[in-house]
Amino acid sequence: MIFDRNEKKQVVALLGAGSMGTAIVRRIAAGKKILLGDISEKALERVSDDFRRSGYDVETQVVNALEKESVEAFAKRAAELGPVMYFIDTAGASPNQASPEHIVALDMVGTGYAVDAFGRVMADGGAGLIISSQAAYMYPIPNDDELQIVNASTEQLADLPIVKNVAMQNSGFAYMIAKRVNHLQAQRAAATTWRERRARINTISPGIIVTPLAYDEFNANGDGYQAMIDASAARRVATSDEIADAASFLLGEHATFINGTDLLIDGGVIPSIRTGMFKLQG
Repeated sequence: MIFDRNEKKQVVALLGAGSMGTAIVRRIAAGKKILLGDISEKALERVSDDFRRSGYDVETQVVNALEKESVEAFAKRAAELGPVMYFIDTAGASPNQASPEHIVALDMVGTGYAVDAFGRVMADGGAGLIISSQAAYMYPIPNDDELQIVNASTEQLADLPIVKNVAMQNSGFAYMIAKRVNHLQAQRAAATTWRERRARINTISPGIIVTPLAYDEFNANGDGYQAMIDASAARRVATSDEIADAASFLLGEHATFINGTDLLIDGGVIPSIRTGMFKLQG
């Protein structure tokens, strides 16, 4: 049975087939072509089957987000399927899942590979979204270091002084700095390569969102996360669907004047930190 006879459909590319990314895709991909990329074949099989059973048109490709060539092949495949109107990058590792070296390689450099690769294939009017983190606001990077980051190529990022001297101290520092770099990567792309394609790119910085992978963090530092929840104005965690609601706005027609910016969605954790109502430990 043929569910959709339309051709030349717009393409939605998702790198990282986790619950947050797939929730976003569900908001925007009806009647479009979905290309899912992930390093796990099992995850791709499970998620794509769920999409197909829900009436979506989906293809998959195994992607190693640590490898430039693999990410470029993913972007090339997306462009072969049709005009790439949407790109969402959720690939990453959290502090209790990986070493500083791995976080820098995946969350920072790997994200740069994806931003660069899709900056060469996005369609006119297309939109991209990088999932960053509230952690990006927890370590203030000096202006001089931020200028170095903005002016560095993706391949140069890991050799910058703030990365070698600070991020590599531990996984927490690596994560905070990598996520702030995500903001700067989007800003640079919005002003240069993506601008040349007449495409937009923004970031979202979620706070404590319950996903299957988030339980690794909760199990490792439950008291710390509970303290953040209690200190926030919302006094609760959030869901992937709430992030997807905001993402669909940033990717959609009502946000075409929003470019190179970050949307913090944390229930009030960062305001509590900045006003001294809550103090980070460690």
